[in-house]
Amino acid sequence: MSSRIMMFVGLLLLLRSPALTQEAAAKKTTAADVVVYASELPESALSEFDFWKDAASPGGRLVGTPNTGGDLDPPPEDDPHVTFKVNVQAGVPYRCWIHMKIGAPKGQSQANMFWVQFSNVVDMTKKPILKPGSASYLTAQGPTQLGWAWVACEGPDLKSSNNQIQFGTSGEVTVRMQAGMEGVGFDQLVLSPAQYLEKPPAQATVKK
Repeated sequence: MSSRIMMFVGLLLLLRSPALTQEAAAKKTTAADVVVYASELPESALSEFDFWKDAASPGGRLVGTPNTGGDLDPPPEDDPHVTFKVNVQAGVPYRCWIHMKIGAPKGQSQANMFWVQFSNVVDMTKKPILKPGSASYLTAQGPTQLGWAWVACEGPDLKSSNNQIQFGTSGEVTVRMQAGMEGVGFDQLVLSPAQYLEKPPAQATVKK
């Protein structure tokens, strides 16, 4: 009996070991912010988008789409978009933010919206959602005031997770940003598992 008690006490001490506690904490903090600068994207990533010069943007430029005043349709419609890849960690909640350049309104366009999709995102039941080419997407709706703003990516598929997204696998995933309105632009996309999980960045440029 005494040997069993000693074993039990030893197990409790092991579980409370600072080393194990630190290891568990380290696993929670291994995921870093994913920061994408539009200026670093290749030309091949852009479909009906162009690079625009802007001294305030990282690398001195952003990407945007011309504003003819027309109306755009959400995915799976194949309207102007930007596609690129990032590396993420599975099972970690991320929040998506876009540093958006709101353009001048014209016709039916307020020049302030993106629709965003990701490969390998799963919901609370591990069902795939937000897949590029599907009718599942997030909406980043900016203000009507011209200029720059950090805008959250939100959608009905993330209601149960406070607009946080999780990936089913670690590694490289595809991000597809489709113009929700003509004339809109962006210079940064951030996927944050910690620092900006609740609030957007306070600074204009998030450092990598």
